[in-house]
Amino acid sequence: MGSESFDAIVVGTGQSGPPLAVRMAKEGMRVAVIERQRFGGTCVNYGCIPTKTLVASARAAHMARRAGDFGVKIAGEVAVDMRKVHDRMRDVAGTAEKSVEKYMRETKGIEVILGHASFLGPRKLSVQGASGQRELEAPKVFINVGARPSLPDVSGLGGLGGADPVPFLTNRGMLDLTELPRHLVILGGSYIGLEFGQMFRRFGSQVTVVEQSPRFLAREDDDVGQEIRRILEGEGIAFHVGDAPRLAERGGNDVSLTLASGERLVGSHLLVATGRRPNTDDLGLDKAGVRTDQRGFIEIDDQLRTSAEGVWALGDCNGKGAFTHTSYNDYEIAAANLFDHDPSLGPRRVSDRLPIYALFIDPPLGRVGLNEAQVRARGKPALVGKMPTARIGRARERSETDGFFKVHIDAETKQILGAAFLGIEGDETVQLLAPTMMAKAPYTLVTHTVLIHPTVSELVPTLMEDFLKPLQ
Repeated sequence: MGSESFDAIVVGTGQSGPPLAVRMAKEGMRVAVIERQRFGGTCVNYGCIPTKTLVASARAAHMARRAGDFGVKIAGEVAVDMRKVHDRMRDVAGTAEKSVEKYMRETKGIEVILGHASFLGPRKLSVQGASGQRELEAPKVFINVGARPSLPDVSGLGGLGGADPVPFLTNRGMLDLTELPRHLVILGGSYIGLEFGQMFRRFGSQVTVVEQSPRFLAREDDDVGQEIRRILEGEGIAFHVGDAPRLAERGGNDVSLTLASGERLVGSHLLVATGRRPNTDDLGLDKAGVRTDQRGFIEIDDQLRTSAEGVWALGDCNGKGAFTHTSYNDYEIAAANLFDHDPSLGPRRVSDRLPIYALFIDPPLGRVGLNEAQVRARGKPALVGKMPTARIGRARERSETDGFFKVHIDAETKQILGAAFLGIEGDETVQLLAPTMMAKAPYTLVTHTVLIHPTVSELVPTLMEDFLKPLQ
């Protein structure tokens, strides 16, 4: 079988592969785009778009139950039709998936190939699809294959240690539910687990979250984690923190988890949300000379280049970010370094990226830069400002006063080091700080800026004017 030659090959259609393929095609390159399953990757099909659509439905139910707080009367009990919730979610996500595929197929210079790709050698791949096998080669190959849920080593889970495997769901399976779980037990108290936990509690399920780490939300500051737990417990979610699962069992239509403490939890459904692993197992990376770390993530340099000449890794599979926005930034880095040569700026680099993300519970947590432990580890004088969300007019107007906004500032340079905004619109508001931080400008750039009243953002200058004190 002879190999077909392209100028570039893109494996996977997550958030970085498609725009990069289009950019290369517009630069006159002939590009092959390989997709084995669904266009758009995790974000479009199993992550951001479908889950945030569910979050919107859950919030609607939550606010309907609170209608009386606002002087609005609703006759009868608020009920959730999970079939309609599911259909709405699928409609929104399906439209996005079709849009990505259409985008690829209608771009001149791109050939879309459906099938599973694996390396035969350096920059040479085999694609096995429904119509047979093809061999492709190109001087440039970009891997954008994403990640999938990982499973913990718990006896009985997934067939481990038992002949009768316990049924469980991952974030993907949760999106197929059209009936409300009576009692959802969630193994894993991080971002995916908490988001699903709150939304299904608001739909009407009993929810229990098991987190084996002794520290809840270990990436975040202690006060942030404690406040999030308080908020979610206030909605009726039960937590078991610092208690590892030891045994999963099936009992009729129920599943159970026995914890290290000896406590046994019984639920109708089990969600496993204990982390992600890259989709690199079956790519034949060794044949291409592409190195991975112990967890399977592809090793890259600061410009996304792998250990193999002419091969780049973008998105979740390179371990440098598990977010849609970091994956898209990988595209921007790759495209700029390929085509936008500006001697005054130099190459774009992964290490220039400012850490920024959100936890999309309600109210959301917006995070940027360093957390408090990282600020302390610098060993330099710092300032901290912490303001309750209740100080914000919009929060009081909407009766959504849970949480607080917190910022850390270098005491000498006056530069913003990091912030955690847990509260109404915290995910949007925290981004106000990002340009100032990227510019390494003093925080006074923000405090001297006039912002619109009445908004959440207008209180950010107040946070840094009235609440700053030395970090002890």
